Amino acid sequence: MCGIAGYIGTRKPGQGNVKAAKDALRHRGPNASGDYMHDGQQQLVSLIHTRLSIIDLDTRADQPYRVGSHVLIFNGEIYNYLELRAELETAGLSFHTASDTEVLAKALHHWGTGALDRLEGMWALAWYNEADGALLLSRDRFGEKPLYLWQREGGLYFSSEVKGLAALAGSWPELNHNHLLRYLVNGYKALYKVEENFFKDVTELPAATNLTLSSSGKKSFERYWMPRFTENRNLSYQDAVESVREGLISAVAQRLRSDVPLGFCMSGGIDSNALIAIAKRIKNYDVHGFTIVNSDARYEEQDLVNHVVEELGIGHTSIPVDSAGFIRNLELLVKAHDAPVYTISYYVHWQLMQAMAADGCKVAISGTGADELFTGYYDHHNLYLYEVAKDRELHEKSLNAWQKYQAPIVRNPHLQDPNLYLKDSGFRDHIYLNNDVFAGYLHEHWSEPFTETNHTAGLLRNRMLNEMFGEAVPVILHEDDLNAMSCSIENRSPFLDRQLFETAYAIPDRYLVQDGKAKAVLRDAMRGVVPDPVLDCRRKVGFNAPILELLNVKDAKVRSYLLDDSPVFELVKKDKIEALLEQDELPNSASKFLFYFLNMKMFLEQHRGHA
Repeated sequence: MCGIAGYIGTRKPGQGNVKAAKDALRHRGPNASGDYMHDGQQQLVSLIHTRLSIIDLDTRADQPYRVGSHVLIFNGEIYNYLELRAELETAGLSFHTASDTEVLAKALHHWGTGALDRLEGMWALAWYNEADGALLLSRDRFGEKPLYLWQREGGLYFSSEVKGLAALAGSWPELNHNHLLRYLVNGYKALYKVEENFFKDVTELPAATNLTLSSSGKKSFERYWMPRFTENRNLSYQDAVESVREGLISAVAQRLRSDVPLGFCMSGGIDSNALIAIAKRIKNYDVHGFTIVNSDARYEEQDLVNHVVEELGIGHTSIPVDSAGFIRNLELLVKAHDAPVYTISYYVHWQLMQAMAADGCKVAISGTGADELFTGYYDHHNLYLYEVAKDRELHEKSLNAWQKYQAPIVRNPHLQDPNLYLKDSGFRDHIYLNNDVFAGYLHEHWSEPFTETNHTAGLLRNRMLNEMFGEAVPVILHEDDLNAMSCSIENRSPFLDRQLFETAYAIPDRYLVQDGKAKAVLRDAMRGVVPDPVLDCRRKVGFNAPILELLNVKDAKVRSYLLDDSPVFELVKKDKIEALLEQDELPNSASKFLFYFLNMKMFLEQHRGHA
């Protein structure tokens, strides 16, 4: 895990800019740094790397890494590097390090871009060929590792973070107010439906995509992997359970490969505990879990956590949510992200990362992606009822289970109707809840309708795929990466595994929810591994915190801070914010809006005068 930055074009970055880029990305790679410059006949190429040493800690594995006429920098981990190394050794190649960096470099040299299809891992890489002047930029299948692009006159800048772009270019890009308004009105689920960023002309290389730039400056984009949804209608339920069990065990085993201490983000839910229990009970790993302790009963799972810790006999650290210095700390986090923080959950998650770093962890394991693979959200129950409606017996049985188990705990008013999608298969109002109200907080009208990509014909699977690739997972990965790397920690997500993805999306819809329980196949796959109380719990608990417990809006200094003159009030009506602060309790959507407003205020103030 590292930080990368670079440039290809006609203008040579100054040594001061190169040093500034290294400094800007030092938190991503505090253990070493290096740079490479090549002055070709038609263009200049600069590659910059800061290293967080995870596998083979020796300096021999530092980057930039050369193989023949090729030079590599990359951010990420190739989890199956041992298997790839064995293949390459059989083909006659020799190795001088024990790193995944050398394996990746020699795989690219040996197989060309075809090597990428063999990789199981996460990466953002730059691969330069001095012989023909071609530069390859590539990003992993799920977009776990970021790669920002900024095309300017004279060339293309790229980096793991926007601050790296700005440092290497010598100036910040201009703010994009349209994207800020999208965030404020429609919320975080709207951010990755478009190619825009919070900065004008800055984009991200799409996941599962290669960008090749020739010596003449010609650009070529290639999608090297497309997610497949091929439902296997002949698959038995037990075979689905066994294949998920095998796939998840394999994914966890590969992601335990590390030469530095590794810790687990832990809640009371099945996702994190599946990873923890596999590591402990099947791979005999010395597991240590880290849990945020929340004072809000809606988000508290301490009893389940305690049960797992005792039954599995693992190490554990509890981290209470700390409200002290909330405004100052959030300002620091906004600055670290080069963007508004997407949800308040990730302010809390940042505290978790800080505690893990203080304990000596260099790698964090998290459960990102399980909800989108196996059904994890409340609307999935309603969508499941729509999908099984043609099977009268199964639908009636499932409806009875929904009424018994889900109806008492669903809070979203739209989702309290089990027949929501049978009445209107296109209903999506719950996703941008009350966005029309929040649009009224703006001085000028702004609106953007909800859209989704048609990945497949099935309503439930299409919703899950939109969450995986456009709404939920990209948001989580963005925040996971920036929070972890701000603390010099690598984040790994075992559920984001190609084999496991293809296994999950071959499972027939009718198996996904059983007896009113979502993630039915995952639960049964983990039976006998994960403690039963976790598997049997039907409650969906988000990783969250109520903003009014962190932000005391009745405090005069806090109110003064929120309402002081600020560029945010050029976009938002101050009287609307004043009215919001008068409320003793905020519904969930209003609580989110207040958090968005606060982040937008901080972001605008921090970047005032940068452009």
